[in-house]
Amino acid sequence: MAAEDGLIMRVIIRPLVLLALPLLLAAAAPLPVSVVADIPLPGRTTRWDYGSLDPITHRLFLAHLGDSAVTVVDTQSRQVITTISGIEDVHGVLAVPELGRVYATATGANQVVVIDAKTLKVIARASTGAYPDGMAYAPAVHQLYISDEHDGTDTVVDTVTNQRVATIKIGRETGNTQYDAASRHIFANSQDNGELVEIDPATNTVVARTALPGARGNHGLYIDAASRRAFIACEGNNKLIVLDLASRRIFATFNLGGEPDVLAFDPVPGWLYVAGESGIVSLFKVEPGKVSMLAEAYLGSNAHVVAVDPATHLAYFPLKDVGGRSVLRVTAPRIK
Repeated sequence: MAAEDGLIMRVIIRPLVLLALPLLLAAAAPLPVSVVADIPLPGRTTRWDYGSLDPITHRLFLAHLGDSAVTVVDTQSRQVITTISGIEDVHGVLAVPELGRVYATATGANQVVVIDAKTLKVIARASTGAYPDGMAYAPAVHQLYISDEHDGTDTVVDTVTNQRVATIKIGRETGNTQYDAASRHIFANSQDNGELVEIDPATNTVVARTALPGARGNHGLYIDAASRRAFIACEGNNKLIVLDLASRRIFATFNLGGEPDVLAFDPVPGWLYVAGESGIVSLFKVEPGKVSMLAEAYLGSNAHVVAVDPATHLAYFPLKDVGGRSVLRVTAPRIK
C-alpha cells in the first residue's frame, strides 16, 4: 500500500524490525490526514533537515543538509522559488518575520548564516560553537539562541549586529532550543544527562535545570506556551515526555516510533506532530488537562522533519527519496 493510501496506527518500531516496516502497512488503519501534494524538490537525493515557515510571505525554508543549501518553497503556488547554496552542511533554519530575516546553521563551518527574507541573499555570518543545530529567537532582547550540539552550549547572537554576545553552558551535548512566549525564557535540551535547561535572556544565565526521568537522548523540543507544557522527543529510547512547566513535573510519557526528531504544533485542532527518522509520524491531541495519542504512522522514508501552517492546517514533510527524487509531501487533516 502506498503512503498516500493510509498510515499505520499505533506502531512501535524497534531498530531490528525497521526493514520489515513496509510489510506492516497492509494492515494499517488510516490516520486522519490526506496527502494533497508531492512537490518536487531540487538537488540530489540527500538528507533534509529542519524546515521553517514564514506565514506572512507564505514561504517555507528547508535545510537541504546533504546539498549544503536552503530551498525556498512558495506554499501557495506550491513551487520552488530558489535555492540558496553555500551554507555548509546546513542543519537548522528559522524564519523570523518581524526581522525580515531567515537564519540557517552551517554546521560544516560552525556558523549561523543570516539571509534577507526579501532578496533571499546571504547578508552576514556569525561564529558559533561546534556543530550548530536548532535555533530559537527571543524577541524582547533581539537575540538568537543556537544549539551547539557537540560543545554542549547555546551560542547567543545579537540580531542587530549579527555578532556573538554570549556562550551558555548547557551540558556535554545540546539538543534543540525553543522560546517560551509565556515566560519569555529560552529552553534547551541537555540530551546527555536528561535535563531541560531554562535560560533567562535578560542575563543569558541558566536559571533552572529540570530532570527528565526516563529520558535518553532528549533532542526534539516544542514549547506550547498556552498550555504551559514542554514536549520532549527522546531519540535514545523512542519516547515523548510531556513536562508541566508550572509544576516541573512529568505530565505524561508515550512510546514512539523509531528515532523521533522534529516536532510541530497546529493550535486550532490541538494537533502535535512528532516526525521520526524511521519514517514514523506520531500524532497527538493536546487539550486542557489531557494529552492523548491519535495515531502513529509510516509516512515515508526518513520523514523526520515536519512544519505546520496554522492558517491552512497543512503539514509539510521533506522526503529524501521518493522514486529517485526528493519531494515535499503535503498533508491536510481530516477533521470531523
